[in-house]
Amino acid sequence: MKNFKQYFVIPASPAEIYLALTTEITIRLWTGDAVEIDPQVGGEFSLWDGAITGRFLELEPGKKIVQQWYFGEQEEPSIVTLKLHEHKKGTSFEVNHINIPEDAYDEIVEGWESEYVDSLIDFYTEE
Repeated sequence: MKNFKQYFVIPASPAEIYLALTTEITIRLWTGDAVEIDPQVGGEFSLWDGAITGRFLELEPGKKIVQQWYFGEQEEPSIVTLKLHEHKKGTSFEVNHINIPEDAYDEIVEGWESEYVDSLIDFYTEE
């Protein structure tokens, strides 16, 4: 298992980013794909036409989201913690993803950087 941690700056407020990660219509707008989401503790989600699936473990509006991502039958759960902090250019978006299967690590890191975060940045930059 591998871990990934990185900070990004997104040109929107923490409240806007939180809603963009927990509201179905907004997720559809910035991903351009089908989404299913139940934004409550224990609620499940599916993003990018099912490419990412999991459930919410913790939700702190405007500040923090903790999710478990599903990777089949692995022993240790893959946990994603997203922390949102005010930044002079919008939001400091902290990603801490632990217990990533080694065979999926490169793809997951590329996805965080080029799909997930870049899509959010583009969404808020094009407004």
